Amino acid sequence: MGDSMMITTENQRFVAPISWEAQIFEQNPIFAGLAALFPLAQCSEFPPLSLLNQWVREYQPSLAISFVDNTELTNDGRYYEEFIFATGKVPTRTDNWHDLFGALIWCLYPNSKMALNRRHQQEIALHGKTQRSPVRHRLTLLDECGVLLCYSADAAPIIEQLRNHQWQQAMFTERDSWLSSTSGPSLSGPRLEPMIFGHAIYEMATRPYLGLTAKLWPMLVPEQFHEWSLLQRIAFIDEQLSVQISNNSLAEFQQQLTPLPLLGVPGWYAENCQQAFYLNTNYFRPKRDIRESK
Repeated sequence: MGDSMMITTENQRFVAPISWEAQIFEQNPIFAGLAALFPLAQCSEFPPLSLLNQWVREYQPSLAISFVDNTELTNDGRYYEEFIFATGKVPTRTDNWHDLFGALIWCLYPNSKMALNRRHQQEIALHGKTQRSPVRHRLTLLDECGVLLCYSADAAPIIEQLRNHQWQQAMFTERDSWLSSTSGPSLSGPRLEPMIFGHAIYEMATRPYLGLTAKLWPMLVPEQFHEWSLLQRIAFIDEQLSVQISNNSLAEFQQQLTPLPLLGVPGWYAENCQQAFYLNTNYFRPKRDIRESK
C-alpha cells in the first residue's frame, strides 16, 4: 500500500476520498475479496444505481430488493428501517462511498441484512424509534463496523486471545493461521479468515489510519469451510449470521462485539509484519479491568 493512501495521525478525523479512486481496489489488500467479486477496479466512476441493481440481481436473483435514489426516502418521510421493511427498496446516495459499500454488502449478505432490518423493526415496536434500544445499538455496530472472523475449532484459543486484547499473540505469533496473511495460511493447524461485513469499515479503509478499529464477530465454521469457493463461504456465513442476528440476546451481542484493530490483521497492512507494530498501546490497547469500565 502506498504512503499516499495512509493517514498517519491517529486522532485525525476521517475523511473519505472526494472522488472515485479505482486504484484503491488494486492496491489495498483489505479490498481483495470485493475486488474478486465486483469489477470495481475497472470502473471509471462510482457504479450507478443501474449497475448496483444489476449486481444484486446477478448474485441474488430471488431477492426482492432494489437500490433507489435517496430522494425517495426523503420524499416518503418514513424512517430508514421502516421504509426498507415496507418497500424492499434500499435508499442509496449516488457518488457516495458509504452507500456503495452498503449496497455491495446487500449483494453478498442479503439474509443477514434483512435479519438486521427485521430485528430493528421488532425493537422499534417494543421501544419506539426516538432513542435506540441497547439491542439496536449493537445491531448498528455490527452493520457499520462488524468484521466476521471465521475460525476452525482448533483456533478457538486465538479468538480468546483477541477478546482479551492479547494482540501480539493472536496477530503476530499466530499470523500464519490467518487466511488474510500473505505468508500463510499454514496447510494444517488453526485457521481464521476475516470477512468485512460493516460497510463503514470498508469506507474508512479507503483511507486507512492508525486507530481504525472494527467490531469482532467470531463465527465457528466447519473444518472444510476454508476449502470452499469464496461465494460458497459467503453464502454459508450469511445464513449462519442471519440466524444469530435474529435470535441473539443483548448479552450475546455484547460478548461478540469486541474491538478489533483492523490494521493489525495479518496481510492487511504492510507494517504489521514487524512485531514492533503491535507495541503501540494507543492503538493496540490492553484490556481494561472490568471494574474500570463500570
